[in-house]
This record gives sequence, structure tokens and C-alpha cells, in this order.
Amino acid sequence: MRVSWRAWFTATSYEHAAVSQEHEQQMLETLREIRDGQREIIGLLTAQRAAADEQIKKQRENIAESLALQRLSLARQQTVVRFAIPGILACFAAIGYLVWRYF
Repeated sequence: MRVSWRAWFTATSYEHAAVSQEHEQQMLETLREIRDGQREIIGLLTAQRAAADEQIKKQRENIAESLALQRLSLARQQTVVRFAIPGILACFAAIGYLVWRYF
């Protein structure tokens, strides 16, 4: 049985068109899945970015509080040093005077 070239080409074209259309539908579905996955990832990254920004804000507040406490501590230490060192030196002088006077 011999099939004419035209009949064969027409039948093949319809088969090819059907396969191409099915293949195209698969590609479109795959691309939609990829797009949906990317949108989900963008949503997750946005949420992660917001959490990171909030964490950075908290860390900056903690650093500012820590620096304020360190400054307060240094001020208190300077106050103690201003009064303690002269007091200690006066005690040493008094001890030295007593040792010199009675021995």
C-alpha cells in the first residue's frame, strides 16, 4: 500500500501539531509552576528580610544601651577615683607619720 506524499505529510503535520500542542501545554504548566515557586520564594525572602531588619534594629538599641551603661560606669569610676585615691594617700601618710614618730 502506497501512501501519497501529500497524505503522509498532512497526517504527520496533524500528529506533529497535536504533539506540539501537548508539549506546549506541558511547558506552560512547568513555567507556571516555576513562576509560582519563585513568587513563594520572594514572599519568604521578604519575610526573612523584615525579620532581619527587626533584629538589626534590636541590636542597635542594645548597643546604644550598652554604650550608655559603659559611659555611666566610667563616670562613676572617675568619681570614686577622685575621692578614693586622695583618701588612700592620706592613710599612707598617716601610717608613715605614726611609724616615723613612734619608732
